[in-house]
Formats: sequence, structure tokens, C-alpha cells
Amino acid sequence: MNKRILLSLLYAVFFMGTFLHAHFPPYHYNEYDMEQGQTSLDLIKERKRLDVVILNSPTTYYAGAEREVGFDYDLISSFAKEIGVDLNLTVVYTVSEALQKSRDGVGDITVAGLTITDERKKEFKFGPQYHTVQEQLICSSSMYKKKTFPRDTEDMKGLHIVVGKDTSYETTLNKIKAEVEGFTFSVTTEYSTEQLLELTHKNEIDCTVADSSVFMINQRYFPKLVRALVLSPRKGLAWILRDDDNSLNDALYRWLNRYERSGKMAELRDYYYTFLSIFDYYDTSIFYERLKKRLPKYKKYFIGAGEKHKINWMVLAAQSYQESHWNPHAKSHTGVRGMMMLTNNTAKLLGVKNRVDVKQSIYGGAKYMRVIEKMLSPEIIGKNRWAFTLASYNVGYGHILDAQVLARKLNKNPNSWLDIKEVLPLLSQKKYFRKLKYGYARGNEPVKYVDAIQNYYDIIQKREAKNEIIRLEKEKRDEELRIAKEILREQNRGKVGLKVLPKNKVWVGYININTKKKYQKIAVNDLDIDPEKDWLLLFGGGNITLEVNHEIEKYSSSKNMRFKYVDGKLTKITLAEFKSLNDGKKW
Repeated sequence: MNKRILLSLLYAVFFMGTFLHAHFPPYHYNEYDMEQGQTSLDLIKERKRLDVVILNSPTTYYAGAEREVGFDYDLISSFAKEIGVDLNLTVVYTVSEALQKSRDGVGDITVAGLTITDERKKEFKFGPQYHTVQEQLICSSSMYKKKTFPRDTEDMKGLHIVVGKDTSYETTLNKIKAEVEGFTFSVTTEYSTEQLLELTHKNEIDCTVADSSVFMINQRYFPKLVRALVLSPRKGLAWILRDDDNSLNDALYRWLNRYERSGKMAELRDYYYTFLSIFDYYDTSIFYERLKKRLPKYKKYFIGAGEKHKINWMVLAAQSYQESHWNPHAKSHTGVRGMMMLTNNTAKLLGVKNRVDVKQSIYGGAKYMRVIEKMLSPEIIGKNRWAFTLASYNVGYGHILDAQVLARKLNKNPNSWLDIKEVLPLLSQKKYFRKLKYGYARGNEPVKYVDAIQNYYDIIQKREAKNEIIRLEKEKRDEELRIAKEILREQNRGKVGLKVLPKNKVWVGYININTKKKYQKIAVNDLDIDPEKDWLLLFGGGNITLEVNHEIEKYSSSKNMRFKYVDGKLTKITLAEFKSLNDGKKW
């Protein structure tokens, strides 16, 4: 395929989703239509278009890397396909806007993750219930230490609690306010529920209220959030309909019943509310295992694809690990598959006939990376260029363009990854994304994605350099050996790190040598300890694995094990030395 044609086609993949639903003004019903004997559903089918007011939010609808995504969006798309019409979206950014559009009679359906409340039923007509949620008071775990964590509604007095205006949460808190003397809360039109969860995570407010499904999605991004109280019984979610004769409502009931029975609804719920669409970041202990067992099987394909498309093969390998954990059969609900997790459409454009074929997937992913890289401004240079390319691969090129636009407005360098990685998280904030072309994005995701790949790349690079030194030592090639060692020293310069890699639960005690401040944790996942400080470390008997400056070190003992970490170097020490550095104390 001609490179220019391929570039144009792939460029279209990035952008067609955003423009696909913006061609027509939303439909307004009038009495004349009904007088002609046409039902609401007849009118929709006649114009071959379903007009939908939809909320731009992570649980409802947003532009993904290559297509629109969201639990509600996938549902309404399926219904539109069922009745043989296209979707025409009017995107709004707050529940208040969505409700106002409904009052104005805009479109056929309002899709905004709305709970069915008595107040709303007085004003709007709801379609069938498609999901249930509970309203929950969400607070920061730091409130435990402050002893301000609420155990009942009485404890909510005096807390800084904020919810969105015109949400069902506001109604729920008003009921509590009427029952609990002295309780107050604030409402906002500036922040979405997701942003309020982030503010809670940052301790800028004490608590907010969120549906259980919204909390589930956001908990992995904001791990300090804790459910404090359940504030409501389970409530149904439904869409608002403009449907005087019930024809649209009846069609939705029939479709939803078939959708549930087919198992597709369970799969969709599992994906959005249970399945993690990206792998956990920095699962270093697992990575080291797969580095030994999986990478050797696929290394030749990474090298070949790297040479063909002029990309460092270790970057491709690190990216592939983040995408699929080097699992050729990896797949997700959204349709991405294989080592490089390509969509079906992208694979076809790249000439990939079988996405689970290792070679085709890796070569296709490398070609895709090069296509994205060529779309970038020539002003993005050096390592910045590959960071931008990887971020685009993850979140979509359109959102990277938005981040650059926003960077300029904030007087930051739009061509510097250091600046853009500060701007990208702002794409999840309504006050920013509603003014940008491609709208809401989980801006933290591409930042973590690039950081994770850099971490994996550093480990692969160091391992490869060591293997090369071993080979040269065996072959007694002294001059090449000297150069290889110098390269390794240069790669390691300034790179320090101290991490506990538990296979099972392990107790860790560590003391700052300078301040004598003590910490102790039960480590279940990888535990990072600040490598810029000097530490004493204490472990119980058993097996422990540490990562020290990107090197794996394993220790085993039936007795307690003690270490000092000073100036970036870890040393196992005796009880006597431990006590001498800890004012004579064993702990």
C-alpha cells in the first residue's frame, strides 16, 4: 500500500469517531408528525438516524484512542444498530445541561447515566432500567488518622462535602440535611463527580457522593478513596425519552430483554466495572519472570520489526509488555487483540491478517507507531518524540493535540513531554475539556503508560547490556568489553531505586537513618522506598526479593534479616551494626 494512502487512512481512524456524530442538528418533535399517524420509532427509522443527547464522562461516553467508548455509549450504539439507524450525538458536559436539553425537547433520547428519582419522574419520561447503583459517601482514607472518618450520618456534620448541582446526590444530601441538625454541604457546577473524587483523593475536600459504579471505575486511579457510608437503596439507571406513543420505549424494552438474555450485558458490565482494560503498572516481580520465560521467544520479531521501521526494538518490547504482557492471545471487550493490542480496523489498514499471529502483530504495531510518529510536528524532537508517539498510541492523537492546545494557553511548551505530562491530566477536568475539540480523556492514563514503558525499557536495556558483557567476556574481546562496560555505566548513571517485590504478604520495617523516623507495612504489592534517602531495613525470616537500582537481589534466612541502604547501595548487616545505626535499638 502507498505510504501516503496508508497515512491518510490511519489518520482517519484517529479522527472519524469524533466527527462521525456531528453532521446533523438534533431533531425536535412536533404535533404535525403525530397527526400523520407516524410513531416516534417510525420517524427515527424514516430519517435513519437516532438523535441522542449524551454526557461526556468516563462512565457514559468519551473519545478513546481510536473510537468512542463508554458503558452507555456501547449500549445505545447496540440499540441503534438493532433498529438499523445511525447515531447523531449532541454532547453535553454536565447533568444539568443534559436535563435542560431534555426540557427543551432536543433529540430522541438523553443518555447521561441518570438515576430514576421521584422528582425526575414528575418531569421526564424514562425508558427501561438497564443498570442499578447505590449512592455512596466516598472519603479519603487519611481521615482515619485524623479520627474524622464518618461512621454514620451524624458524623457527616462539620465535614467539607461537595456534590454536583442537579445530581441525585444533591437530593439525597438535602434529605439528610433535613434530618441531621447542623449538617451542611456544598454544590458545584464546575466539577464533575470524577473530579470531585480526585479532589477527595488529594484531601482538598473531605468527601463526595458517587454511584457505586462510578466509584468502582475510579478506585484504581485514586487508591486512597474509601466508601464510608451507603446513602441510598439500589436505584435504577435509565435514559430519558421523547416518546409520546411508547413506540420507542417498547422497542427499547424488547431489545434490552434480548441483550440481557444473550449475555452481552453481563460481558459489558464485567468489562467496564470489573475488567481492567490496561494492565497494572510496575508489576516488576512478574515482569522479571516473563523477561526470562517469554521475551526470548519473541525477541527476534521485535528486532526484525525495529530494524524494518527504524524503532529501537527494546521500546517495542517494552510497549508490547505494557499492552499484552507478551501474551499473543490477549484481548479486550473493545476488540483489541494480540501482542500489540490492535483493533480490527487498524489491523486491516496495516495489512495484518491475523492479530494473534505474533510476527504480524509486532510488525503491525511497529508500522502503526511509525505512522503516528510521522503525524507529529517536526518541532517535537529527541526522546520527546517517542514519548508523544507512545502517548498517542494509548489515548489517541486527537487528545494529544488537545493537550498541546491547552499547553499553549497555560504558557507551557507544547513540544516538551515534561510539560505535556503535566497538562494531560487536566483533560479529565470539565473546565478544560469542554473547551477542547476532543473532549474528556483520562489524561493520567497516557502519563502512566509512558512511564511504565520507560521503566520496562530501562530494565530490558540493562539486562541486554549485561548479557552482552557476559558474551564478550567469554569470547575475550577486551576492547569491545571495555566499551560495553562504559555504556552500561552510562546507562546506570543517576538511576537509583529501592523496591520490595513480595510474592506473598511480607512485613517490612524501615527507618530513616538521619531522622530515625520509623515505618512498617505489610507489603502485598510492590513497595517503593524513597531511594534518595538512607535507610535501615528489617525483615522477618523467610524469602525476600528486592530490586535495587534495577537489579534483582534475593535473600533467604530462617532468622530476621537486616540491611542498610546508604548512598544508593544496599548492604546486609548484623544486629550489632543495625543497633549502632539506630541509637542502640533493635527496632
